[in-house]
Amino acid sequence: MYNILVCDDEKDIVSALKIYLTSDGYRVYEAYDGQEAVDIIRNEDIQLVLMDVMMPKMDGIQAMVKIREISNVPVILLTAKSEDTDKVLGLMVGADDYVTKPFNPVEVQARVKSQLRRYLQLGGGLQKQECITIGPISMDDRSKEVYLDGELVSLTRTEYDILKLLMENPGQVFSPNQIYEKVWKDEAFGTENTVAVHIRHLREKIEINPAEPRYLKVVWGRGYKMEGDSDETK
Repeated sequence: MYNILVCDDEKDIVSALKIYLTSDGYRVYEAYDGQEAVDIIRNEDIQLVLMDVMMPKMDGIQAMVKIREISNVPVILLTAKSEDTDKVLGLMVGADDYVTKPFNPVEVQARVKSQLRRYLQLGGGLQKQECITIGPISMDDRSKEVYLDGELVSLTRTEYDILKLLMENPGQVFSPNQIYEKVWKDEAFGTENTVAVHIRHLREKIEINPAEPRYLKVVWGRGYKMEGDSDETK
């Protein structure tokens, strides 16, 4: 049984999500502000978080920053249609996805399953390459670590998965929809902005000058690719 934390200051929303998630066999923990969510993650074995952005005491963005200091658990933000800035900010500080209110419970269930599948299977199965190096960027898929000029780079799980896809296929251009489908393992529909935010955040971590990237490049009108000489170790 997997543990899911639902955090929203509206108790009716928490109750509704709990009904749908428990029907899928999950154990649901409840929180009503960001600080409660952080405390639960510190003390319980949580596999996924559903969290509202606008909350008292500590909002979802502040909580997201705190969560990423202690956990790599997948986080799906619950946002209002008018909160576009918060969606982008949430993704930049480490959220994996978002669902817009009012949401379809079936969509929430599908996204939860998709994120859990990726999180629980990370590191499992067959690996194409265990060690890859492109320029100063090195990825060790056995330890799930990325180094830049020998220094460990802290990536979220989603950032790691995107970088792995691109580094395993140097020179190949992937459209935002292709990246979303391969990394999120879900149907891509209006997800270009989600991918773009993760790419921008990734560039800030692996490029010396993110404004003029040498390795993670955009191909205008087509998508993204990794450019540079690669050295692979099976």
